[in-house]
Amino acid sequence: MVGLLEELGFPAAVGVVAQRLTALADDGETVFVGTRGVEVLGFVTLHLTPVLHRPTAVGRITALVVASRARRQGLGRALIAAAERRFADAGCGLVEVTSNQKLAEAHAFYQQLGYAMTSYRFGKALSPSR
Repeated sequence: MVGLLEELGFPAAVGVVAQRLTALADDGETVFVGTRGVEVLGFVTLHLTPVLHRPTAVGRITALVVASRARRQGLGRALIAAAERRFADAGCGLVEVTSNQKLAEAHAFYQQLGYAMTSYRFGKALSPSR
């Protein structure tokens, strides 16, 4: 998974990734992993968010990456389908995914799967207090 995070533009050491995976599991978050044998070729991470402004929770795909050598073989579609099933089973009425403005191929991929741009996302870096 470390190599995949690097492909996504978020390099991290093996120990850091292990800690993050443990924290996600401890919080009940879901990670689906696509493999060929023992090789990890892709993953998707999910977060369920109850919100005040909608009648149902929102499912958020927080990361999706497929190894460049494994793209266009159906793994990304399979990971998205698994995410959508998990969210639907949890009662979500909406799935959101955020994609960097520079990733035009990713945008086309999401649009092919029925996703539409519905809003802008704004971010501001903070200095964590803990």
